Amino acid sequence: MDAYAPVQLNHHLYLGHPATERWNLGQWIQETVWAWSEVDWDGLDPDEDPRLLFELKALRFGTADGLWPIANTDRGETVFLVDAGAPTAWLLVEDGEEGWARYDMGFAEWLYRYLIGEDMAGPNSSAFCPGPVRLEHLPMAPDHRTEPWYGPERGM
Repeated sequence: MDAYAPVQLNHHLYLGHPATERWNLGQWIQETVWAWSEVDWDGLDPDEDPRLLFELKALRFGTADGLWPIANTDRGETVFLVDAGAPTAWLLVEDGEEGWARYDMGFAEWLYRYLIGEDMAGPNSSAFCPGPVRLEHLPMAPDHRTEPWYGPERGM
């Protein structure tokens, strides 16, 4: 993220950066934590409640033992780092339609699998783009136009 963000990967995944005014990762995390903290979690169907699905004691956002939003997509998916203080943190991904998926891995592995086309936001969520990874800086001003660039050939 330090080297490339703020950036959009393969037309879908957004990565912010904490040192920019626009697309500021810290501000996005604060706003996202606030929004998710306002959700009324009581009365959800059992298949929509992450507390029941993943045996969470409580559903907290932005706390040491809670969920931290770290990335999002243009398809409405939000990627959360869970229990960042634990020896083995893991990820939860909300698919934008109240569906949740758990991934017992770090963000680097999740990102790799996302980019090679695995279902990384629940069933049938693949966003595979063949060829090199497409990167595009996010516009830093209203009139700023960006040009994509590509990573190395991946043999896909």
